[in-house]
Amino acid sequence: MLEELKLKNKVSEGILLAENNSNQALNSVQRLLGFAPAWMHASAEGYLRSMPLYSQDFIAQVLHSDVYRVFFNQIDVQKQLKGREPVHQSQYLWSKTILPNYLLRMLGDGVEMAHSIEGRLPFLDHKVVELVCNMPVALKIRGLTEKYVLREAAKPFITDTMYNRQKHPFLAPPSTFKPNEALQQLVQDTLRSSLMSSVPFYNHAAVINLLDKLPIMSESQRASIDIILMKMLSACILHERFGLT
Repeated sequence: MLEELKLKNKVSEGILLAENNSNQALNSVQRLLGFAPAWMHASAEGYLRSMPLYSQDFIAQVLHSDVYRVFFNQIDVQKQLKGREPVHQSQYLWSKTILPNYLLRMLGDGVEMAHSIEGRLPFLDHKVVELVCNMPVALKIRGLTEKYVLREAAKPFITDTMYNRQKHPFLAPPSTFKPNEALQQLVQDTLRSSLMSSVPFYNHAAVINLLDKLPIMSESQRASIDIILMKMLSACILHERFGLT
């Protein structure tokens, strides 16, 4: 089923779905849960893809740390995860990691209030969350149809095109797809500059080597690499303004 979902979710390949689900970094998760969520495989794959870009000093600090074990030590695994469907376990872990620390930072109050916008996130109403948490997996994913119950609830109010549309993440187009446009030029200029070489935890030569290889990468590789480039660009901007150590 996962392979079929991958085929239907090409836009997520390399970003939310790993290209290769074999990753030793997730061994502790596999031992604890008996599986590792697909999004964790993608996250771990991105981490490993980034490793050659870091400085040797930084790698020495983090190489032997098991961040997954540290994370799971803060969760009541027996109460919250054991005995539940793998999909529900995955959703719970997502709600404790990606949702508050990335999605709501990027799409919620943090960016809205900075621009005097007051947003509303109706799907995060606690009554909706409680209802969905108790729904069986068959109402969430039916066959290869994701968000099944939401589609059925919204069907009277949306077009057939929207009803049948494949689920995909809310992502900006990767800058690597348009190398001649302004954003990718900013990425190239900044990451090749002396500013990047002064960021303390990156290997500048490795970063330039990555930039040189972009033209020969596949589309899915460039999509996943774009996230890494945005992180490095952000690090440069933060370093320029605040001085990272």
